[in-house]
Amino acid sequence: MIRDVVKIDEELCNGCEQCVPGCHEGALQVIDGKARLISDLMCDGLGACIGHCPQGAITIEKREAEAYDETRVMEIMVTKGKNTVIAHLKHLKDHNETGFLREGVQYLKTHEQTLGFRLNEVISEVHHHGHEAASHAAHQGAGCPGSISRVIERPVAGVEKVAVASAVAVQSELRQWPVQLHLVNPQAAAYRNADLLIAADCTAFAVGDFHQRFLRGKSLAIGCPKLDSNLDVYLNKITAMIDHGGINTITVMIMTVPCCGGLLRIVNQAVSAASRKVPVKLIVVSVEGNVVSEEWV
Repeated sequence: MIRDVVKIDEELCNGCEQCVPGCHEGALQVIDGKARLISDLMCDGLGACIGHCPQGAITIEKREAEAYDETRVMEIMVTKGKNTVIAHLKHLKDHNETGFLREGVQYLKTHEQTLGFRLNEVISEVHHHGHEAASHAAHQGAGCPGSISRVIERPVAGVEKVAVASAVAVQSELRQWPVQLHLVNPQAAAYRNADLLIAADCTAFAVGDFHQRFLRGKSLAIGCPKLDSNLDVYLNKITAMIDHGGINTITVMIMTVPCCGGLLRIVNQAVSAASRKVPVKLIVVSVEGNVVSEEWV
């Protein structure tokens, strides 16, 4: 089976860590100053990390996929040093790959005399991985915070409040269609001399009063900098909206998860490339639907 796998040019990589949040599987970490693919088992070849590499050190290659072999993976990890081995084994542990974890530890035991580091230190680091360490790892590459499952507890409204809310229809504030950035025409009438809201896909689902509070009076465009392809199209369209559509302001609305920041970067690049300047406001929303920050940038 042919599949896509991340390939890292270590000569180009400068260890800036910008690729790490883009890897939602947590297969990328920066170790000893270089980006490492610590588990090709978990690499889905999506390539979200590519857009975050300013050095062009990350590419996607197609190759014949073999059955996953933890022993072969450990042979590679060991050559990268103790820290890479620890990161790989922690990664397996975090994703409940207990079978592969046992195989990896067994490989270390079998080759203990040639490792160049102490086996006990590695095992201690891997198993001393409590809640605090897991939380830290989530922000350092052992899983994107935006992909972590969570339950949001909210107070249950009384029967009377539900009945009143159901009886009152909330009017949509959407002024145009389509809204997805790949589909919109940057010179459409809806964008001429308009205040533009560029929102990450998830924001409208997180914020209960999205239409009344943020969309009212604005034209809309939505996108996801992590999952959408051909982001250069977004850059070109936003630039055209500024130069030819004559928009007045841009409000960028994103979630607190790291990958969402790509939307602001695209807007900033478009503003820099445009021949006229427009003010940009950034609104950051938590996964619970609360506004974390709102400021002109």
